[in-house]
Amino acid sequence: MASDTESLVITASGEDKIGLVEGFTRRISESACNIEESRMAALGGRFALLMRVSGSWDALAKLEARLPAVGEELGLSLTQQRTRPNRPEKPLIPYTVEVAALDQPGIVNSLANFFARLHINIEALETETYPAPHTGAPMFAVHMTLGIPADAHIATLRGDFLDYCDDQNLDATFEPVRI
Repeated sequence: MASDTESLVITASGEDKIGLVEGFTRRISESACNIEESRMAALGGRFALLMRVSGSWDALAKLEARLPAVGEELGLSLTQQRTRPNRPEKPLIPYTVEVAALDQPGIVNSLANFFARLHINIEALETETYPAPHTGAPMFAVHMTLGIPADAHIATLRGDFLDYCDDQNLDATFEPVRI
């Protein structure tokens, strides 16, 4: 995709059912648009989607015009917005953070606060709860992808983060993304 090409970001949610992804993605293909990035998940019987599609100006306009009817037909609440690719002010290095702990309120907010104070962007975040092996205690896991400015001192950042996690009783890893 050319760097100045517009994209359409779509968010959708509704009741999870078989064929929903096929029906939605078929409408995108029929409009001559391409799925560039997407995240889809079924959570608690609900379906959620975040997607960026690209195409020519007229293909995107055609898709935008069709989306309200597609949402109604598939039982999805939809929002859409034109966008352009984000260009960071300075180069970013992707890092991944994994955290596990006994489940307790506020873990995600506390982690987000730690990185926000350092002006580090959380680019992706996933969480889950699960029973601990043997004891069945409720556990919580977080997986994040961060965009760390290339001029940051990584060793200091890693040390500060792991010290913070020790203080919060969180088991954590902080590693570069492996491609």
